[in-house]
Amino acid sequence: MPTPRPLPKSIDETLAMLGGADYVADRSLATAVYLALAMQRPLFLEGEAGVGKTEVAKVLAATLGRELIRLQCYEGLDIAQAAYEWNYSRQMIEIRLAEAAGERSRERLAQDIYGERFLVKRPLARALEGKPGAAPVLLIDELDRTDEPFEAYLLEVLSDWQITIPEIGTLAAAEPPVVVLTSNRTREIHDAVKRRCFYYWVDYPDAARELEILRRKAPRAAAALSREVVAFVQRLRKMDLFKLPGVAETIDWANCLAALDRIALDPETVNHTLGVLLKYRDDIERIAGAEAERLVAEARAASGA
Repeated sequence: MPTPRPLPKSIDETLAMLGGADYVADRSLATAVYLALAMQRPLFLEGEAGVGKTEVAKVLAATLGRELIRLQCYEGLDIAQAAYEWNYSRQMIEIRLAEAAGERSRERLAQDIYGERFLVKRPLARALEGKPGAAPVLLIDELDRTDEPFEAYLLEVLSDWQITIPEIGTLAAAEPPVVVLTSNRTREIHDAVKRRCFYYWVDYPDAARELEILRRKAPRAAAALSREVVAFVQRLRKMDLFKLPGVAETIDWANCLAALDRIALDPETVNHTLGVLLKYRDDIERIAGAEAERLVAEARAASGA
């Protein structure tokens, strides 16, 4: 287990903490993170895919020395996968053993098989088990992929830091976990969830911040190449594409170009590697060819090449 470290005492300390883990945040995001930590409130991060929402939770777990508990959301997610379920096979074995031993009391048997030793704790329940000063980081990732009934179930966890289990009572946290929820906004999240959280929209970075991200995350890429990559991607994001490239795609593309020993963009290489940057065929077909050549020329001019 990692050794827990103290929470940051200011926005500047939060910025330094994130930067120390190579997460290049602006001051507004650092402010939201600091307030969520200081006031023990969940942090709801919304934005396009690939802009660094999930990474915030990973960085917090690493820098605070806390366990990261991740609940990856998907359509049809229910309480059994998210919070808890009973170990039915072990319960059946216990019933058979009790019958073989002559146990006749149904009430006593029910008390035995619905004990905590038969309870299988899933991410939400595990996140409530942290000790004071060492509460885990709970990442509820891509909440927009679930449905509204699951959102309703989350309300008790996010407001009272507890889960009610009808058979045995309430599991309550000694100290609230550090909670980060993310959404790619494929649908709207209910206001009741948002009211329990501090909200922050994670936008695409400007050119200067994206260049700093590449300096840290794609160190093999030449400085001139990184500048051209950022200028190219920044122009792509102003176009009417089905899916704009996120920061994750920018990092992947820079690393791929470095692996190809490129020190500058050229139209041929761009055409051959567009699948790293763009994820839909229509977008690739629109950019490939003359449009890619134009964007390369503009990116080289903008970067001073």
